Amino acid sequence: MQSDTVLDPDVDQEAGPAETVDPDGAADVPRRRWPRVLGALLAVALIATGGVLYAEGRHLRDTPATANRALTDAEATTRVTGDVSSALGKIFSYGPGATAVTRSAAKEVLAGKALQQYAALFGQVERQSADQKLTLTTEVVRAGVTRLTGGSAHLLVFLDQVYERRGRAPTTASAQLTVTAELRDGRWWIVGIGSI
Repeated sequence: MQSDTVLDPDVDQEAGPAETVDPDGAADVPRRRWPRVLGALLAVALIATGGVLYAEGRHLRDTPATANRALTDAEATTRVTGDVSSALGKIFSYGPGATAVTRSAAKEVLAGKALQQYAALFGQVERQSADQKLTLTTEVVRAGVTRLTGGSAHLLVFLDQVYERRGRAPTTASAQLTVTAELRDGRWWIVGIGSI
């Protein structure tokens, strides 16, 4: 049996329901907007996630351990250790006729509170050294930087000191110090000395 349906050549026979063939395209607008809205939401979510991850990563990098250059900067650690060790050897070594040299050396390596304390104690040392003909030789056996930032350092220092008095055998003693140093004009200055 044949169909009596006549096909109109001006009508699109493959088009779906009549609502999608709207001449203004109004029914297609919601379908075309959906990918754009989804893309915008995805972009906002990615930017927010990136911001959160950046902040968390920065927080992890800015811990006290990572700020301590003594753990990461071998060259700076070696330099401050050498400067402080040399300075301590100079200021804690003297002889009966050479205390002026030691006093002068202290002014070149000590600053602030450390210089004031040293000056107060060294007056007594000068008298003892002259009266007892005392010679003290100090050698840094071990020094370690416990904290190092751009301009300050905290060290733990172990010393061996040899006391010699005229007419007596030399005596050796050990000492442990905590030292605070500051970088000024390219040099490390000792600003604090404490005993352990």
